Amino acid sequence: MPIQLLAAATDPLIVTDDVLSVPLFAEEPLSGAAAALDRASGGLITKLRESREVTGKLFESTLLFAPQGAAARLVQLAGLGERAKWDAGRAYRAAAAAAKAIAAKPRANVAFAWSDALTPEQRAAAIAGALNGGAGQDLYRAEKKLNPCERLTWLGSVPTDLTEGQILGESIALTRRLVNEPPQDIYPESFAKQAAELAAGLNLSCEIWDETRLERERCGALLAVAKGSSRPPRLVMIRYAGAGPNQPYLALVGKGVTFDSGGLSLKTPEGMLTMKCDMAGAATVLGAVSAIARLKLPVNILMLAGLVENMPGPAAYKLGDVLHARSGKTIEIHNTDAEGRLVLADVLDVALTHGAERIVDLATLTGACVVALGTDVAGAMSNNPVWQDAVLAAAGAAGEPVWPLPMFPEYDELIQGNVADIKNVGDGRWGGAITAAKFLEQFVGEKPWVHLDIAGPAFADKPKPWLDGGASGIYVRTLVELARQTMNDER
Repeated sequence: MPIQLLAAATDPLIVTDDVLSVPLFAEEPLSGAAAALDRASGGLITKLRESREVTGKLFESTLLFAPQGAAARLVQLAGLGERAKWDAGRAYRAAAAAAKAIAAKPRANVAFAWSDALTPEQRAAAIAGALNGGAGQDLYRAEKKLNPCERLTWLGSVPTDLTEGQILGESIALTRRLVNEPPQDIYPESFAKQAAELAAGLNLSCEIWDETRLERERCGALLAVAKGSSRPPRLVMIRYAGAGPNQPYLALVGKGVTFDSGGLSLKTPEGMLTMKCDMAGAATVLGAVSAIARLKLPVNILMLAGLVENMPGPAAYKLGDVLHARSGKTIEIHNTDAEGRLVLADVLDVALTHGAERIVDLATLTGACVVALGTDVAGAMSNNPVWQDAVLAAAGAAGEPVWPLPMFPEYDELIQGNVADIKNVGDGRWGGAITAAKFLEQFVGEKPWVHLDIAGPAFADKPKPWLDGGASGIYVRTLVELARQTMNDER
């Protein structure tokens, strides 16, 4: 059930919610709600800081029975860390961490008195974080580990902050839920159905290509990956024309492998356990187009998701097969577990032929990117430095970490085929994230394109202070910010 989000200009000392969250920066004089609470309580927060029981360290959460002078049942002192390091990403994570700590027990009504500490952009990100921090991946547990509140009141917020924060928060929650759902519930047809329902609710144009249409469109690479599964593939294409029909389209393309067994190049049980998350790219672009449409941004978006299961069934594609991609390129298969790039090869070509002027694709594509950058940072690879800089700037404004990897021409040699034009993996282990991007580059023509390998940040194997284990919903806010920047560039 969605959290009811309210704004209030009420004095924080008189709110009667179950928990009042009050922010504290580290090594900084008390201000705003914290200063008011300190005065009303006879210097309680000052004493706690002097004794180092409370420091304001980032993600610190101290719950107290509300002292005399505060009407809430409990007060949370939430650490924000150093103000100099504060940005929208930290606002999201700090508020999510505070909400997660509160959600450790059922608390129906929660108020955040954070507005004075944040800029408007940070307030929207923090509201989105507060809406997500208390929601876990335990969708089917009888006894929940986290208990999201029923009503969240954001004190001192203006309507625009509240609206944007709610839209961002709910769009991130959509992405997280789709990824966290088990693969027997989220598969190509069911994902496509949910995407179509979302598009209809937002009055957006939506096309669903079934296997007959995919065959007619010559999507041989995508169809080959799907052959080993009893679940038929789908391609979803949603258009949002916020800038009008004569303006260029930004394509947001997502890899949607709803379960990845590795195919005949079978993964180990440990490697397969979390492979429901291999559709996180598709879930992210769906969450992003939902947010962009609900925010009514004056930009044109073409959202595309290629949806398959990669299974080792009787008709599964094999090592040594040669695939004919939609673009006309031929691909020799050296590893059936390098399937995401095959799906994207056809979907990127669809984007080109349906009017995309600039492209960003998101994919949980390679373990090699996780080896290179760790689990918290996405890799960015591009054919256009100016467009890559724009995407990196959007990620920086959102406070979501992305780092560029090189795309030197020498890497092209590693994917040259002997039987076909190209092969679907490089030579050996080296540069695996880059050779995967080099493969994708073959299918974008001259259009400015950025590939984001989100294999590390999209899914957390273990809980973090601001996030239960499972889907993170990261990069929805980056794509919204990119749409804003694109909108401004085109004016």
